[in-house]
Amino acid sequence: MSGDPSEEDIEELRKQKMEQLKEQQEGGDAEAQQAAQEQAEAQKKAVLRQHLTDGARKRLNTVKMSKPDIGDQIEQQVVALARSGRVQGQIDEEQMKELLSELTPDSKSFDIKRR
Repeated sequence: MSGDPSEEDIEELRKQKMEQLKEQQEGGDAEAQQAAQEQAEAQKKAVLRQHLTDGARKRLNTVKMSKPDIGDQIEQQVVALARSGRVQGQIDEEQMKELLSELTPDSKSFDIKRR
């Protein structure tokens, strides 16, 4: 009978160790995911810094403050263009205006006629 309790103790220790490993793995995944996200953000900023002029960067920052979702779309578009090699030199403010006009929906104008 003395063999049974030790086997139960060993089994209990195994279960505890497995739970600890699972917890460590989950914590490690979150840290690794956060680190990867920070690295991707740093790469995106570097690409934007390299391919945008000061005027275009200022315009992008202004758009991001007023409309963050559109600013993020523009950033993604510029990064995609840069990675595909379709950006010749740097994007200036006029080209940034064109990108903005392409990605923002046309605002509907209303003609009010008075009788």
